[in-house]
Amino acid sequence: MNNEPLESIEETPHRSWLDRISQVFTHEPKDKPALVEILKDATERQVIDNNSLNMIEGVIKIADLRVRDIMIPRSQMIVIEAATSLKDIVGLLVKTVHSRFPVIGENKDEILGVLLAKDLLAYSFTASTKPFAISEILRPTFYVPESKRLDVLLNEFRLNRNHMAIVVDEYGGVVGLITIEDVLEEIVGDIEDEYDVDDEHFIKPYIEDSFAVNALTPLLDFNRYFKTKLEDKEVETIGGLVMRSFGHLPKRGETITITDFTFKILRADKRRIHLLQATKINTNHN
Repeated sequence: MNNEPLESIEETPHRSWLDRISQVFTHEPKDKPALVEILKDATERQVIDNNSLNMIEGVIKIADLRVRDIMIPRSQMIVIEAATSLKDIVGLLVKTVHSRFPVIGENKDEILGVLLAKDLLAYSFTASTKPFAISEILRPTFYVPESKRLDVLLNEFRLNRNHMAIVVDEYGGVVGLITIEDVLEEIVGDIEDEYDVDDEHFIKPYIEDSFAVNALTPLLDFNRYFKTKLEDKEVETIGGLVMRSFGHLPKRGETITITDFTFKILRADKRRIHLLQATKINTNHN
């Protein structure tokens, strides 16, 4: 049996890392880059894995970000006017694949409340003849200043059980909106798809007549690959063409048909489309 004192045991990699952590926290830590470096060192020593490191870095990052840094700008907000019919609202739900919508009066500065898609189920699956009144099912609006820190907002989302907030400036004017998903993506990052393409290969066959297409693929290259003649003088990429065809910045899951292709949005953020699924339409008739 080894009776050697613990103090004289040879230092292990794990113990060395723990010693370094202890040294950092001897006083209140104020240097975030130094803390990240130690965490990276822990990853190299396999104390934590890369996924954990990335998530920790995301948590550290949101403490330095403000709502204005990641919000969906006012110009890109998809809203519902209070006078919109139930049929048109359902059509918008299907088209955008969103679950929450700000409902406005005369303009986007007059937010009447938030409509949850699930609140429309009662009108779709019951035989009630009661007239549809959107005002009766609106949820309260949660307002946040554009200067609010993201970590504070995330905690407020959790405590108040809200998933969407309307962002206002110092004068109370609406400047955008933000969702809990926007904040969480800053922590966990984008979810990669099994048919992702890298920057060097713009088009990748997937299944049957479907292809994963990088949205930055030049129209010239897309046409050359598929032997098509898609064109638009206002844009240079296939992503730009698809976005112009939508007439708005589409979200993940939205689809649109352009000539001989159906395009599905596989990944997009609040600035641009990143990845498309292009499916050839069978035009052969026997």
